[in-house]
Amino acid sequence: MSDGVPAIDVALARRLLEAQFPRWGGLGLVRLADGGSDHVIFLLGDDMSVRLPRGDWAAGQAQKEHTWLPRLAPELSLATPEPLGLGVPGFGYPYHWSVTRWLDGDVATADGFADPARAAVQLADFLKGLQRIPVTGSGYGLSRWSLVGRDEDTRTAIKARTGSVFADAMTRVWDAALAAPGWDGAPVWFHGDFHTGNLLTVDGHLSAVIDFGGLGVGDPACDLMVAWTTLSAETRPVFRAALGVDDATWARGRGWALATGLNAYASHAATDPRVAAQTRRQIDEAIAGEIADGLAVADGIWG
Repeated sequence: MSDGVPAIDVALARRLLEAQFPRWGGLGLVRLADGGSDHVIFLLGDDMSVRLPRGDWAAGQAQKEHTWLPRLAPELSLATPEPLGLGVPGFGYPYHWSVTRWLDGDVATADGFADPARAAVQLADFLKGLQRIPVTGSGYGLSRWSLVGRDEDTRTAIKARTGSVFADAMTRVWDAALAAPGWDGAPVWFHGDFHTGNLLTVDGHLSAVIDFGGLGVGDPACDLMVAWTTLSAETRPVFRAALGVDDATWARGRGWALATGLNAYASHAATDPRVAAQTRRQIDEAIAGEIADGLAVADGIWG
């Protein structure tokens, strides 16, 4: 939490609601234990959620979703959050915040799909739908991610791994991503944080995509990280074929999976076992095939 931000608890959320959305101020309000790294999330009544950014790094996400999701959602194949109200700073809390329609479902897991191949196609269909939406103007608060901009931090994180054979494998993946030709098509929409934690399932079937704080336009390779965070060696080719990804974009996507996995592991794994397990798998999957002599990836990197 950023310095100077008051405790984000039920009392603060209630005061903000009563002052800015009095029609909802008397509804039940329950803080969710696992709200994510960017927001504290509350269940409001039976069918709404309140999302309050934890700090400066998440500031602006509420306005972005409030602006763009109503325009994008009708063209997408999976449900997305429906903005209901955009809150403003108040009572010492310095950020815009949001009220959205509640989406039922469980956070997706890599081994929790009832039909993994169908899930791979659904993920590809969602991204195809997103990328087909016309991009007009610069837009409010949209992200423009840079793979090259992550070079120094990624190489530093690679050096922190003690096993040289595994560091070499990571370096090969990363070098290939940076050496791949850049995106030469027109800018397209991307989700920007398209991974397991932002996918919901019902009875093992994909139902929704959440958290569009990284929404942007440009190179769609960043969204390919889902192939290594969520899919398996068997279903990645299904996803790639359904989406129609060329070699260069695939290499950049693999680089995004490695870079974001290393960043999340360095930032959160020490205090969050769930993030530790997810990011270990993500990195293992991203460098699978680069390890010589059939060495066990997980044992070598994390043991």
